[in-house]
Amino acid sequence: MASHSYASSYPINAKDLDVEEGIKNFFENFYRISDTGTEEAHEKYADSFTQDAELVMGLKRGVGHSEIIKIRRGMWEHVKERLHTPKKVFPFGDGEIMLYGDVRYVLKDDRSANVEWAARAKMVHEGGKWKMGFYQVYLDPTTMQNAK
Repeated sequence: MASHSYASSYPINAKDLDVEEGIKNFFENFYRISDTGTEEAHEKYADSFTQDAELVMGLKRGVGHSEIIKIRRGMWEHVKERLHTPKKVFPFGDGEIMLYGDVRYVLKDDRSANVEWAARAKMVHEGGKWKMGFYQVYLDPTTMQNAK
């Protein structure tokens, strides 16, 4: 059995806690795109990731552009409107970021739900732009099932 430790990793220096302006702009734009359900927005959403990126959305997992597009379309299958409110970003350095916020959904049957979420992202600077090489969202899927 591998050795175990209860010690966590911590940012090494204050520079690790800085968030570059380009990353701030990336996330503002990313959630704006996330709240738009058009085919054009689906493509822009997928373009927010590197070509070999991994997306984990609850229990769904996809790697690469085509699988991310498939997950993205599925995210809109029962949703008429959504509005993300990212509240805080926690940088760790080396492009690793944790985020949390909430998202309000209006379903196609006009029921609505407000869902808290947290996410982990690994940012990559590619072709002069920030993109995600990894993005995992943690949320309670039963909230949507219990929408009112």
